[in-house]
Amino acid sequence: MSDPADSRDLMHDVYIGVEVLIAVASVLGNVLVCWAVKINRALRDTTFCFVVSLALADIAVGALAIPMAITVSLGLMTHFYSCLSIICILITLTQNSILCLLAIAVDRYLRARIPTRYRIIVTQKRAWIAVGICWLVSILTGLTPMFGWHNRSNAETQIKEMNSSYKHIKCNFTKVIRMDYMVYFNFFGFVLLPLVIMFGLYTEIFCIIRKQLNKVINATDSRRYFGKELKLAKSLVLVLFLFSACWMPLHIMNVIFYFCPHKVPKTALLIGILLSHANSAVNPVIYAFRIKKFRTSFLQICNKCVLCKKYNSNIYSFEGQIVTENNFNSSV
Repeated sequence: MSDPADSRDLMHDVYIGVEVLIAVASVLGNVLVCWAVKINRALRDTTFCFVVSLALADIAVGALAIPMAITVSLGLMTHFYSCLSIICILITLTQNSILCLLAIAVDRYLRARIPTRYRIIVTQKRAWIAVGICWLVSILTGLTPMFGWHNRSNAETQIKEMNSSYKHIKCNFTKVIRMDYMVYFNFFGFVLLPLVIMFGLYTEIFCIIRKQLNKVINATDSRRYFGKELKLAKSLVLVLFLFSACWMPLHIMNVIFYFCPHKVPKTALLIGILLSHANSAVNPVIYAFRIKKFRTSFLQICNKCVLCKKYNSNIYSFEGQIVTENNFNSSV
């Protein structure tokens, strides 16, 4: 009969191995996204400012958050506030991801609702200001526990600190973060509410585009414009859906843990954590399969890095086709 301790060790080893794979995929995939935007002029419109910000947050998840999560899972002994700061960084990156998705939804809504005035209202400068606001809000909400909404006053935590010569505790998410913060403030206020708003915005976007496509039966340029908008909106909804599917299980478990402590199995919790981290690796795959501009740029980068072929950095869109400066004249 197998030892339960051996089973737990095996489960933990599998968890760490999967986390490492997700971290590598997150960093490489999202570096590829940023690189694609850099070399392709067609990807430098306002929407992709938010896509780059989302990619940077996902790179930080792979390079920073996942190694921290692995360290915490190994039973790191540290000061209370050191542990709390690690957890707050993880929360901040999550908040930034959802705020970037919300900014993308608002951007696409404006593009569909006011297509003629969109470029006047939504400039590159304003888009980057919005990106900065997303990061600022995510930092403020993520660091809120540092200002007192934490578990240091908990009797169990104080006893563990007193029993340690260096006032160290075993770093654990639920030991430092108050679950009323995670449930009411983080989940209800800054995850669930933005998700409801986003799904509402995308529903309205699809209704607007469908109406416009029914109106412009003979106008080829208008049909092409709204057809492209519809295709991109579908891709971005897929990104949003996968974000929800990856993050909701962990947040639901937090709610269960808050109202019914000790009712969440460790295996389910580890799977929830892995799903939430895996979300950072899936977006580049969606872009590659769903957005032609990204797919073309990814192929250019692969040819450059793997096959050592030269690529022209001046790639842009002409009448819906991806062309380079070398073949632009023949395309015209």
